[in-house]
Amino acid sequence: MKKYEGMFIIKSDLSKENFDKTIGQINDAIVKNGGSVSAAKELGKQRLSFPIKKYKEGIYYLVNFDIDTDAISKIKRAVSLNESILRALIVK
Repeated sequence: MKKYEGMFIIKSDLSKENFDKTIGQINDAIVKNGGSVSAAKELGKQRLSFPIKKYKEGIYYLVNFDIDTDAISKIKRAVSLNESILRALIVK
């Protein structure tokens, strides 16, 4: 298993309940595909350099996790289907 880092930009207008649900879905996608989350941190609301889907602000969420390389594409697919996530970047 290799170490990865994921940065997610989540819509800023979500309620606390929906925000927690979105974070849970990110973590569940990692765990269901055989990974383990080693650290997760909400970096807060920040202004975006350019609008993404007409949003000028987003909530940044950073996750460090261990997972097999084959499962990364499954996680990217699960994240891309979630409409609450504006952008996602996963790096080794």
